[in-house]
Amino acid sequence: MISAQVTEAGRGLCLRDETGRRTRFHAIWLRDNAMDAQTRNAGNGQRLIALRDIAADTRIAAASVEGATLQLTFSPEGNTIGYDLDWLFANAYDHDRHREPGWTDPRIETWDTGLQSSLTNGGFARISRDRDALRDWLSGLARHGVAKLSGGPVEAGALFTVVDLFGYVRETNYGRLFEVRTEVNPTNLAYTGLGLQAHTDNPYRDPVPTLQVLYCLESSAAGGENMVVDGFAAALRLRRENPAWFDVLAKYCARFEYAGSAGVCLRSRRPMIELAPDGELIAIRFNNRSAAATTDVPYDDMALYYDAYRRLGEIIDDPAMEVTFRLDPGECFVVDNTRVLHARKAYSGAGTRWLQGCYADKDGLLSTLAALEAEPRMAAE
Repeated sequence: MISAQVTEAGRGLCLRDETGRRTRFHAIWLRDNAMDAQTRNAGNGQRLIALRDIAADTRIAAASVEGATLQLTFSPEGNTIGYDLDWLFANAYDHDRHREPGWTDPRIETWDTGLQSSLTNGGFARISRDRDALRDWLSGLARHGVAKLSGGPVEAGALFTVVDLFGYVRETNYGRLFEVRTEVNPTNLAYTGLGLQAHTDNPYRDPVPTLQVLYCLESSAAGGENMVVDGFAAALRLRRENPAWFDVLAKYCARFEYAGSAGVCLRSRRPMIELAPDGELIAIRFNNRSAAATTDVPYDDMALYYDAYRRLGEIIDDPAMEVTFRLDPGECFVVDNTRVLHARKAYSGAGTRWLQGCYADKDGLLSTLAALEAEPRMAAE
């Protein structure tokens, strides 16, 4: 049984369950989040009124619980609105929000080399036709920030069919796609046979592309294995070792720049470890090749900053943090570019190695996943 009590002269409401535990709400919050037909569009759920349309002195004049519904009468409007109790408790905000800087969303699972044996790897044919399989693959990608896909067509542009599974291509100055193979006088070190340190892509953009797809078309050269590192796990390991290192990389902005092509000069100013205002770990930007001079750290903190920068790089380079795999033609992997760093081992000039890459954005992935999760699962065949 749930009881409801109006408090603070109508400015608040207190719900209590059978154990006596209380959950409080403000009257203005309740009125703003009403789901009645005058407040929300029944078809798309969007608000029909703005906050300016709700009286600043809104109060609760009466409250009662009828089964699974809370009935509230508001003044000065005089209207009565019903609220689903399960929805209210699911969206309650009356609890201790204190968290240490660096906390992550509970749907995120950080990892190290132990993910090697359980990396999400879907089959292209099945995922393309089976919505349950697509949901599971996207869920793994969202949870770990990386997933593989196998059995795709071996043809130029096939990576677009991967993006079509969940979202849209984000075009950049590199085009809708970019080629990753050895070039003479390359505009980017990615187009050589050199090994690359694990990095996030395009840190010089604001905003960065939040997803990257790398799709293999040819792979007969020796070496060239792909490697991924969970940047969130690396940042949290840095915090455990020395909180001051974590704090200094989160406090001050690094600078990144790219001007390798005619007519292009991209610059950004963001911290290597990016936190939301409430301390949530939301992004990593780490790319030594694109780092510009750091000018936003005071003299007194610069030595500490470089100690932290060096140690974060050492953690990222630690084999205990990496998952390594080789892509064969028709295989690809997708990474959350705000979180997971990727790298490539060096490869020889003999044979061929041809990958195509493109960018997309995470909002499309998360939207598709949420829509799929709202669907009932199909019965097992």
